[in-house]
Amino acid sequence: MCVFCGSSPGVRPGYAAAASRVGRLLAARGLGVVYGGGNVGLMGALADAAMEAGAEVIGVIPEHLVRHEVAHSGVTELRVVDSMHTRKALFEELSDGFLALPGGLGTYEELFEILTWGQLGLHAKPVGLLDVEGFFAPLRAFLDHAVEERFVRAEHRAMLLVDDDPERLLDRMEAWQPAVVEKWLDRERA
Repeated sequence: MCVFCGSSPGVRPGYAAAASRVGRLLAARGLGVVYGGGNVGLMGALADAAMEAGAEVIGVIPEHLVRHEVAHSGVTELRVVDSMHTRKALFEELSDGFLALPGGLGTYEELFEILTWGQLGLHAKPVGLLDVEGFFAPLRAFLDHAVEERFVRAEHRAMLLVDDDPERLLDRMEAWQPAVVEKWLDRERA
């Protein structure tokens, strides 16, 4: 499972607690973790908890971020790559699903890119959003607005599985089946 999350712990202790819980849950389900390779913030909490619980953890970090995000030298495998593009391609290649926790612009960028790849049929893997303490409520409302304004199909919005309970979310991700839907809403108007 690829997990997108912040290199910051955020202001609420619940964010790091959720990252640690997700790491333990993935390990308990026999799932390895692929993540951004840092040892700080939510990334570090996730990786440390997953490894302590016996999971294989693969970090993928671009060379230019090794010093900034303090690369985690204690993970099962740390892959240092040449660019953010290579990082995201490797995330997709190594993972059977994607889960986003609270984070900043990099987390959103990774989440939206992998959703777009799914929308375009470049992968057929589940994408989940763990809404820790309502963190993603504004994002969820924005996506619903995009559907109402006919920029996103409802079926594509539904590709993003959202829950505030990590166990329930992982169950939903495991049971997820991709919908086959054409990307364009109003092709005849183009």
